[in-house]
Amino acid sequence: RPPGRRRPPGEKAPRLANLAPVNEFESLYREQILDHYKNPRGHGVVEGADARAEGMNPLCGDEVTISVGFADDGDTIRDVAFEGRGCAISQAATSMLMEMVRGRKASEVAAMPKDELLEEIGIPLTPIRLKCAILGLGVLKVALHKSKGTPLPEEWAGSSELEWS
Repeated sequence: RPPGRRRPPGEKAPRLANLAPVNEFESLYREQILDHYKNPRGHGVVEGADARAEGMNPLCGDEVTISVGFADDGDTIRDVAFEGRGCAISQAATSMLMEMVRGRKASEVAAMPKDELLEEIGIPLTPIRLKCAILGLGVLKVALHKSKGTPLPEEWAGSSELEWS
């Protein structure tokens, strides 16, 4: 479709359209993102959760709620799950995050740099898509902060572009 031409009625916008393939590795990562989007890992709610938070990106409407259950030691993430809606990047990145943090210490996850998640995603992201990708991580860190008193990263503590509760 030429630029500026409207999409015919009934034609759906292609998923991840703004992420044109650059090489084979990025293509593989895109397939992984679509798989996590279509078959999210850790999707649902942790019954009797020890920690819970929700967040929203008002710029694009992505929403994520994360619940966490701790092991008997009170620090190891025994179970973690998310619910949400939004773009493929926000939902797939949160699915990937669920796999990354299960079994890790809350204090370790609270200090987890966003680059660790971005490396797992594996493709370059625009600034707008970056906010989509880190929404789940921010929500998880807020849940840990509320439950364990772990510090919030500066970029999330005063963020006006993302909303937490």
